Amino acid sequence: MPGYNHGGGWVKISQDGTVPANSFKYKSPCPPNGKHTYEWTATARTKKGGKKLAVAKARRKYPE
Repeated sequence: MPGYNHGGGWVKISQDGTVPANSFKYKSPCPPNGKHTYEWTATARTKKGGKKLAVAKARRKYPE
């Protein structure tokens, strides 16, 4: 549901380019009709100016 706040925020990337474990949080699935396809999107941006560096996406049906 696009209008529902499922979480999100900003995470600082370490110098080796990894994201620390447990950096991402989300509210667990509660599909409107019992079934739903969820999509997670992570966008890497520069701290100054917010220039987009990369995007990663994952999709999963719930329940599987």
